[in-house]
Amino acid sequence: MSTTPDPVPKPLDYLTECGKDGDPALVMRGETLSWKDLRTRVGRMAAWLAEQIPEKGARVATWDSKGELTCLMPLAAARAGLVHVPINPLLKRAQVKHILEDSGASLLIANKARFASLEDGDVPVGCRIFEERAMLAEVAEQGDALALSEADPGELTAVLYTSGSTGRPKGVMLSHANLWLGAVSVAHYLGMAADDVTLAVLPLSFDYGQNQLFSTWYAGGSVVPLDYLTPRDVIKACAKHSITTLAAVPPLWVQLTEQEWPAEAVQPMRRMTNSGGALTEDLVRELRQIFPDARLFPMYGLTEAFRSTYLDPDLVDEQPTSMGQAIPFAEILVVDEDGEIASEGELVHCGPLVAQGYWQDAERTAQRFKPAPAASKYGGKAVWSGDNVRRAEDGLLYFVGRDDAMIKSQGNRISPQEIEDAARATGLAEEAVAFGIADERQGHAIHLVVRGEGDEDALRAALRRELPNFMQPAVVRWVDAMPLNPNGKIDRTKLKREAA
Repeated sequence: MSTTPDPVPKPLDYLTECGKDGDPALVMRGETLSWKDLRTRVGRMAAWLAEQIPEKGARVATWDSKGELTCLMPLAAARAGLVHVPINPLLKRAQVKHILEDSGASLLIANKARFASLEDGDVPVGCRIFEERAMLAEVAEQGDALALSEADPGELTAVLYTSGSTGRPKGVMLSHANLWLGAVSVAHYLGMAADDVTLAVLPLSFDYGQNQLFSTWYAGGSVVPLDYLTPRDVIKACAKHSITTLAAVPPLWVQLTEQEWPAEAVQPMRRMTNSGGALTEDLVRELRQIFPDARLFPMYGLTEAFRSTYLDPDLVDEQPTSMGQAIPFAEILVVDEDGEIASEGELVHCGPLVAQGYWQDAERTAQRFKPAPAASKYGGKAVWSGDNVRRAEDGLLYFVGRDDAMIKSQGNRISPQEIEDAARATGLAEEAVAFGIADERQGHAIHLVVRGEGDEDALRAALRRELPNFMQPAVVRWVDAMPLNPNGKIDRTKLKREAA
């Protein structure tokens, strides 16, 4: 690859053209797809989709673990002119129902176990369902393969659902250009090459997780998707497949540093990347001790703009708490309350990585996607992050604090209101307040304060039925009355202060 990234976007499915025929592209549990296989199967899957859903721009949802379906669907849907809606496999029926209804999905593909967990009415009228194995069997028999897309790179190709600080998950609209340029940018600043092997442990429903595939494929390398149960599973896979690239979030890094790493897992490692929360100085030091020859890339991002900054690995030992500087194709401005450039203020992301807004949500789009500051070289629409940062004299950025109440636990962005709504819906809580408290292992530990009947076992059992594991509260505290602030609203600050 050239030293300067090519800023010209292409349709996303052109990633299938980046590798050599005989080289491995996707290493699954029972089968390895070469680059020639990848091209063939994406083309056939796209042809199958086009027959099932002839309407351009229609949404197709997938809800499954990592495998051929979830890894190839982003490219196949793009080639067929459809919009892919990947659903986190950890989500349960209530969240899935919302995503299907909100996106207006025409088709849901999942395995039998996940379909069995749904109830009547969870799949909207007009949304057909297809079992994963049956779908892949039909794709394998597909005679024709759809040719490369001729789509405008500005067209919508994916909607990724992410939690906001209030309300249910919202869909971030991403174009071919957003995803293509994200792959180009990351592949370049990580210095990836055709002989790289990436272990994909992150959920493919996240932008960080999807980019494991896209940036590796842009470089012509291969991906090993893994749904792990324990940290030892990750280490064993690193050794077995001679992994060169590992992307993770802080809670997983904490677990991995507590394990013994054999030489065959350490020696091939060229780079490690972190996002979804800041690395602590202790964690940086431990990772550097285990992997002295690997390059460590701390990164900051948000789904609305994909990725904003990364820290040069050469600076990690000296500045372990820095967010670094802008990635290629991103313009990062720090502005004060008047929208003027400042040394400390809100991080504003401008440029071609900025998403198209939230799906069918003009109000929340207007709150986050605003005109770029006058100082922007790109202009147009920018993402106002809600995060306060400081820019040092050397240009490096440092995180100061968040403006909203988002909980980041185990690498997941969690809406407090979604937990609160679920608690009240059980009938056991009259009022509920959820928030995160800093936790070394999880990032944030979820605390839930409730006013109600006080049957904690029943409440926890109900929450386990309705919410995924990463949304389960670590602490439940019962109160006789919620504290109120001068405005008559629940004093969340006081509750959080008491918990801390």
